[in-house]
Amino acid sequence: MQEILLKTTWMEWLGVSFAIVQVLLAQKNNIHNYLFGIAGILLALYVKFNAKLYAEFSLDLYYLVMSIYGWIFWKFGKQQTETPITFATSSEKYKTAGIVIGAFVIFYTFLTQFTDSDVPFWDSIVTAFAWAGMWLMAKRKIENWVLLNISNIISIPLLIHKDLYLYAALSAFLFIVAIFGYINWNKILKTQKHA
Repeated sequence: MQEILLKTTWMEWLGVSFAIVQVLLAQKNNIHNYLFGIAGILLALYVKFNAKLYAEFSLDLYYLVMSIYGWIFWKFGKQQTETPITFATSSEKYKTAGIVIGAFVIFYTFLTQFTDSDVPFWDSIVTAFAWAGMWLMAKRKIENWVLLNISNIISIPLLIHKDLYLYAALSAFLFIVAIFGYINWNKILKTQKHA
C-alpha cells in the first residue's frame, strides 16, 4: 500500500479529487460541477499523456470540450424542454457499433504507427467504448451506461498497469455510479411512459 501511495503524484490526487467533487455536484444539478470537471480533466490530460495513454488523453480532450460546452450552455443557454430518455433505435445501435469499431481502428492505427504506446489495443478499446457511450449520453439513450461501463471495467486494469491507482479507483467508482445511473434512468423511462 505504501508503494502505491509513493507512486501516486499530487496531480493524480488532485485530479481524482476534482473528478469526485464534479460527479457529486452533477448529481445535485449544480452548475459548478463543470468547473471542477474542467480542472480535473486538465490534470488528467497531463497525467495520461505522461503515462503514454494517448487514446485516453484524446478522450479527456473530448470531455474537456464537452465540459466547457456544458458549462456555457447551462450558464447562458436557452433550454426550452428537456429531451426525454429513450432506448436507442435500430439505426442508433448500428451507428453506435460503427463508432466503437471506427474509433478503435483509428486509435489503434494511430497508436501503433505514430506513438510509443505499450498498450495500443487496450487504450484504443477503452476509448472507443467511451466515445460511443458519450454519443449515446448526449442523445439521452439509456444504453449509454452500458457502453460507459464496458469502458470503465476495461480501464481499471489498464490504469493499474500504468501505476495510476487513483484513476483506477475513480474508474471503479464511475462503474458503480453508472450502474445506479442505468437504474435511475430506467425508472424515469418507465415514469415517462405512464405520464
